[in-house]
Amino acid sequence: MPATSLSLTPAMLCKCLGDETRLRAMLLLHRFGELCVCDLVSALALPQSTVSRHLAQLRQCGLVSDRRAGQWVHYRLNPALPDWAARVLDELCLAAADANADLMTRAEGCCPVAATA
Repeated sequence: MPATSLSLTPAMLCKCLGDETRLRAMLLLHRFGELCVCDLVSALALPQSTVSRHLAQLRQCGLVSDRRAGQWVHYRLNPALPDWAARVLDELCLAAADANADLMTRAEGCCPVAATA
């Protein structure tokens, strides 16, 4: 059963972010707000199937939410995250920003910029 924001525990958060690809995806979403899968594929320089698999795991943990806009799927940090988890993510992203400076500029996306829902 997928985790909800109410059932997210510190151990689940750490386990979900223990993978470098998932952590880097979270850094991008924290920095830019909402991104299309194609933006994440470009920034992470990984195959779409790999990025989608990691995004599905982040969604199962309750860390991200998604929305479909035509053929594109956009992801963002789950706005229903508990306050403690949002604070941890803020601090983690701040600490990891220097080591991931290559992620801090937005890549050219493949899809038209869509208004966030």
